[in-house]
Amino acid sequence: MDGGTTELAQITPAQRIAPNVERRARKRSLTNREKAAVIVRLMVAEGAPITLMSLPEHIQASLAEQMSKMRLIDRRTLQQVVAEFLAELEEVGLSFPGGIDGALSIMDGHISTTAANRLRRLSSASSKIDPWDRIASLEVERLLPVLEQESVEVAAVMLSKLAVPKAAELLGKLPGERARRVAYAVSLTGNVDPETVRRIGLSLASQLENQPARAFDAGPVERVGAILNVAPQLIRDEVLAGLDEDDQDFAQLVRKAIFTFIHIPDRISPRDVPKIVRIVEQTVMVTALASAMNLPITAAAAEFILSNLSQRMAQTLREEIQTRGKIKEKDAEAAQGAIITAIRSLETTGELVLVQPEDYA
Repeated sequence: MDGGTTELAQITPAQRIAPNVERRARKRSLTNREKAAVIVRLMVAEGAPITLMSLPEHIQASLAEQMSKMRLIDRRTLQQVVAEFLAELEEVGLSFPGGIDGALSIMDGHISTTAANRLRRLSSASSKIDPWDRIASLEVERLLPVLEQESVEVAAVMLSKLAVPKAAELLGKLPGERARRVAYAVSLTGNVDPETVRRIGLSLASQLENQPARAFDAGPVERVGAILNVAPQLIRDEVLAGLDEDDQDFAQLVRKAIFTFIHIPDRISPRDVPKIVRIVEQTVMVTALASAMNLPITAAAAEFILSNLSQRMAQTLREEIQTRGKIKEKDAEAAQGAIITAIRSLETTGELVLVQPEDYA
């Protein structure tokens, strides 16, 4: 008896606790929700970046509720959960965005606008989708008519649900009196219940998605300007003269949208000239510059390009221009048009920004 008592006394507290821990671990395995709570708690404790705001609100609430019910997790269980989590990550071969908006962002350009709008309307009607997420993602130009046409109470709710910078931008675009009324209405939204806010969001999302699809991506000014950009000078002058007779305001806007070879010195930054020259074939560039230097109206543009290149490149081009023979008018227009196309391409990709003059004569 004394020997057994002595052996029991020699067992450390850790040794006595270990069997109990093992028994508890074998007694009940964690649910998937508990495992998710463990992973999130571990990542937060380790300072790892984790963003849960992209999850649906009911999932965020469920996760927080689960964490509130849990207390201690032994080290062995923690290691098992982490190992299982890492194993599942390694098995992932392809991930999908989740939600209609995420799917549409991937499918952008592959499905029609009508189909995309229909899917968004179905998404907004779902009880699990927050309509304000979709509304908040829309550009200011789409949202502004709502603030202008809806009641001040609805406008106030919208501003309250948007990010502060976007709300401030929208408010700044409203007429003074309307802006003051909407701003005051915001102060009265404190007691609006969440369900009312959600119903307002559903109504606005439906209204915004039901707007008729635009047949053209660009406006009429941009479309006419783009057409005249590549039209022969004679045709361009005749069309502009006719527009002046029919609608002077529209004609003036079109003139601002037009960008031709003669506008290069006024619309192109000197530092961007090398970018243009790099993507235009040298023979085409020589043809364009040689033909331009023979006419007073285009000579300034040609000299602008040459003077903003390295001395070596400019000298090479000048030598080839001097040896270039007679150039047909058709070839000259095609070569200068190629330069304009290159500039527009750089503008589209964001590598070049055209200077916007106040007016054209």
